[in-house]
Amino acid sequence: MKKLLLFAFSLISFFASRAQTETAAPEALSVKEIEFDFGKIPQGKPVYHLFEITNKSDKPLKLDNVAASCGCTTPEWSREEIAPGTNSIIKVGYNAAAEGHFQKTITITYATNQNKVLTIKGEVWKAPAGAAPVNTSVSFLKHQIQ
Repeated sequence: MKKLLLFAFSLISFFASRAQTETAAPEALSVKEIEFDFGKIPQGKPVYHLFEITNKSDKPLKLDNVAASCGCTTPEWSREEIAPGTNSIIKVGYNAAAEGHFQKTITITYATNQNKVLTIKGEVWKAPAGAAPVNTSVSFLKHQIQ
């Protein structure tokens, strides 16, 4: 029985030490920033941000898809391969239609099953209803000139 336990312990130790020495494959895609805060933006005014990505591998890399979590967020990206060591841009637009805080995700799919998630966030403030108030000084001057 002792021999069986010793063998099992040795086998477990062998696989545990081997798992620790194996290193994960390096990431093929690097993102300069994974989150961007627009801060306060006016309602009804679309905003955009450019996310910079880099191909860290030694082979050309093509983005399979870039998908937003909501229809109010629109990603645009090149369908061309990214050469090793070079950069590309993903342009993310947000249509600030709804008032209040927002946080949206954009998922980059590459190398068939690899993913990176980007986040945009901010606060949409509602513009005052109606036209700007009348400036009586300007109105007075307009009447004086005529």
